[in-house]
Amino acid sequence: MTAHAGEREPSAVRTATTASEVETAAMGQRLAEALAPGDVVLLYGDLGAGKTAFVKGLAEGLDVPRDEVSSPTFTLIQEYRGGRLPLFHVDLYRLDDPREIEDLGLDEIAGEGVLAIEWAEKLEMAARLKPSRYIAVRLTHGDGDTRTIEITNSPIRQFTNYSDR
Repeated sequence: MTAHAGEREPSAVRTATTASEVETAAMGQRLAEALAPGDVVLLYGDLGAGKTAFVKGLAEGLDVPRDEVSSPTFTLIQEYRGGRLPLFHVDLYRLDDPREIEDLGLDEIAGEGVLAIEWAEKLEMAARLKPSRYIAVRLTHGDGDTRTIEITNSPIRQFTNYSDR
């Protein structure tokens, strides 16, 4: 079903369970294969939930070597080019003032490639970008290395649930 101008498409929610950082990254890689310029991946989860591991997978799925990816906690934005699409990895953890977030100029870079934003809950609704599509990724700790990953508005039709292996 396709939404007409002014209508919202229904939200599709996909959930998977992973048992390792490698499996969490594999979920990111799978999502990246379906991403297009202007897509914004909003990442939610506590410290250590696997947000950066997921972004490493996004990078790999965009043909950027995953070992180039690091958490942009201090630099705020890491830019990775040379793959199928540019990847802009943003970490809002240290920012508390909405004006600081606005000063990052995310609107200017959003259309150039894929924008992955850690700590997306810090984006105010008024400051939301105007990309072609938002994809929300919620990562939750389980026991040990287990993570539950919930992706809303995912372009992936079917997930591999690693916990079933």
